[in-house]
Amino acid sequence: MNTKYSNLFESLTFKNGITIKNRVVMAPMTTWSSNDDYTVSDQEVNYYKRRVHGVGLVITGCTHVQPNGIGFTHEFAAYDDKFIPSLRKLADAAKSGGAPALLQIFHAGNKALPSLTPNGDVVSSSAVETEATAFAPSVLPRELSNDEILEVIHAFGETTRRAIEAGFDGVEVHGAHGFLLQNFFSPFFNRREDEWGGSLENRLRFPLAVIQEIKKVIKNHATKPFIFGYRISPEEQGGYGIEDAYELIDRLVEQDLDYIHVSLDDVSSTPRGIKDIKTRLELILEQINGRVPVMAAGSMVTADDIASALDKGLSLAAVGHTLIMNPDWVEKVQNGKETEIKTAINTSQVSDLELPEKLWGIIQASGPWFKIED
Repeated sequence: MNTKYSNLFESLTFKNGITIKNRVVMAPMTTWSSNDDYTVSDQEVNYYKRRVHGVGLVITGCTHVQPNGIGFTHEFAAYDDKFIPSLRKLADAAKSGGAPALLQIFHAGNKALPSLTPNGDVVSSSAVETEATAFAPSVLPRELSNDEILEVIHAFGETTRRAIEAGFDGVEVHGAHGFLLQNFFSPFFNRREDEWGGSLENRLRFPLAVIQEIKKVIKNHATKPFIFGYRISPEEQGGYGIEDAYELIDRLVEQDLDYIHVSLDDVSSTPRGIKDIKTRLELILEQINGRVPVMAAGSMVTADDIASALDKGLSLAAVGHTLIMNPDWVEKVQNGKETEIKTAINTSQVSDLELPEKLWGIIQASGPWFKIED
């Protein structure tokens, strides 16, 4: 192994005592690959088994905690006990490489797919129309009632219990990408005038209540150390900026989480509206100041990309696209074969990559996301 990449292979011990062997994380990636009944498919199992042998930590793609929280077609579910066998199947696959595996849990909020939600009932913090995306149409969601908010909080706890029973080593709450937790934190999408909206303190109430519920479930049901992380977007288009994210980060640090996961388009990107030569990642690391481990995702493809981010103080690097193209990415770096890392998907090698059929279809239609070679 090239010694300049030695920081990738340092172990890390979370405050709960769980130690991982290196700093490379299999990023949570949606695969659009569940069975029609939202159980985990054999194709998805094979996809994970192909990629988990070198990384230090595995995070699954997101799963919805309520039926109306589904954000993607063929997204495996976890909102009912009937899905525990399916989740166990996924946990076994995700842990098959020897690294701990986390279940990423979420509610899509105003990005839920009306065609898949019961009665087309899309809900959010407030009735504010969304813009259409590549994966979801424009929709005017219904504002959640107080009782329904409490039900969602309980649902996050129940899904955490199922993760424990299925054998996962932890959960990551997806509070980024404009999903429900971010809907409540957002001053743009949260127009409420009750205790769940208005002031920054009130907009933080729902995310913090979800965290408290999950911590309670972990305490009552986990029989061994259980990792708990939280994913954030540091900025929102048309909504909050990085200064507001600092407030969120400080409150998350107070929750004694095992890590905070920062979702970035690129770890070298800079915040909008701030004349500062520092990147978003550097500013966030300064704000956290070593109080909690920080994971980041954001266009880290090469070993040099990750080594540089770790040198800046990042604790964990979540890699996604490059693992899709290079299931043995970590082993290649570890064995000094980083020059063999592919930057494109060769169509003749798709079967070897164990890409689920629907995921391969999305990749082919994704345009700039992936380079494809014949």
